[in-house]
Amino acid sequence: MARQEARYICQECGQVALTWSGRCPGCREWNTLVEARQSGGARKRPAPAGAAPRPVPLREVQAPDVERLATGVDELDRVLGGGLVPGSLVLLGGSPGIGKSTLTGMALANLAAAGVETLYVSGEESASQVRLRAERLGDAALSVPVLAETSLEAVLGTLESERPRACVIDSIQTLHSAEMSGAAGSVGQVREAAAALAEVAKRRAIALILVGHVTKEGSLAGPRVLEHLVDCVLRFGGERERTYRTLRALKNRFGATSEVGVFEMRSGGLTEVADPSARFVEEATRQPGSVVLAAMEGSRPVLVEVQALVAPSELETPRRIASGIDRNRLSLVLAVLARHAKLGLGGADVFVNVAGGVRVDEPGADLAVAMAVASAHRRLPLASGGRPLACFGELGLTGELRYVGHPEQRVAEARRFSLAPVLGPPGGEPTEGLTAHASLRGALAAALKPRPAEAPLERAA
Repeated sequence: MARQEARYICQECGQVALTWSGRCPGCREWNTLVEARQSGGARKRPAPAGAAPRPVPLREVQAPDVERLATGVDELDRVLGGGLVPGSLVLLGGSPGIGKSTLTGMALANLAAAGVETLYVSGEESASQVRLRAERLGDAALSVPVLAETSLEAVLGTLESERPRACVIDSIQTLHSAEMSGAAGSVGQVREAAAALAEVAKRRAIALILVGHVTKEGSLAGPRVLEHLVDCVLRFGGERERTYRTLRALKNRFGATSEVGVFEMRSGGLTEVADPSARFVEEATRQPGSVVLAAMEGSRPVLVEVQALVAPSELETPRRIASGIDRNRLSLVLAVLARHAKLGLGGADVFVNVAGGVRVDEPGADLAVAMAVASAHRRLPLASGGRPLACFGELGLTGELRYVGHPEQRVAEARRFSLAPVLGPPGGEPTEGLTAHASLRGALAAALKPRPAEAPLERAA
């Protein structure tokens, strides 16, 4: 009988230790080491030199054209880079109740309606529960074959026998292999399941979508090796209390990682928002503290409303609350406003929110945040002619406005909704419809009309 070797694997980072300890030596987390046993048989010897494979120059490698599987969900196909690639693994993560199962159900329904062999494997719900959710997606969703199973060996056998072209595993943390010790969802089980599914998917050219859980911090649960095994990692985010959902690619071997898809949750399921700018501009309040940011999400310009509220603080340390933008970025903008625009906010609470539950992670949002805060502090609206002010630009620590990419597309998107002129930093070439300013003082002086009791801000070229 082969000797069994005991190892201890961290459930957070996948670190392997020979002895148990209360704290993982890798990620320094407590009580995360779990015992896993494996056979300690003889190690495999390397193949003889004559039998070793010969490397081939890349120019001699044949690269066949692979036809992608269009899911029929345009926002999903945009983020994937054109559709699902046969033989690829896509990891879809998101918080519970955000709509992961609805999104994958819509994709499989469209593929089944187009005559593509599909399969839905559910490890969390029974087949009857999956049917209840699929009924609101239409008749095409009811034609998708479903398998309610948590055994990895049974799922692999079904994939070998049915050979679907597209398959959804909901979720990877529920699969359990009888050959591995540990409960379902442990590091060893998740790693074994992902590796086995990847082998079958590559060999049978099956496009696999693995639905994954997320931790309370918002990161994908399971070992980091899971993200390295798959070809694409998608993050489906948003606030459950709000209707808008965003889909982003954190990793994509077959496309860009800068694209974003926007959805809206309704009673009939997820609805694609093909023109998110129209929604956000229409809902802009045009009140003090409200501006429109001309942002870039991948190759698509998007107009979003940035709102700010400045109120006297009753606390010794005023609050700085940010929703939809990085809190550290808000602190930087407030420091630049205090130093270079003489806007004292040390005794006031500052709240900044990107309306609609959208998150903006680009530095081009700095100017919009600064203008919204200044407008809220002065209680002066930045709307002209009934239209809100549109702006974009990055703030430097010395108060200058720095160039950001794609100014022409940003301005063109703003002009499509009659938001002109647009306030922004000067670029390499003049952009029609852009009012360029070199400093934050110049931008504030151009947009804010000072009150008689206030000293006007200095203009800058």
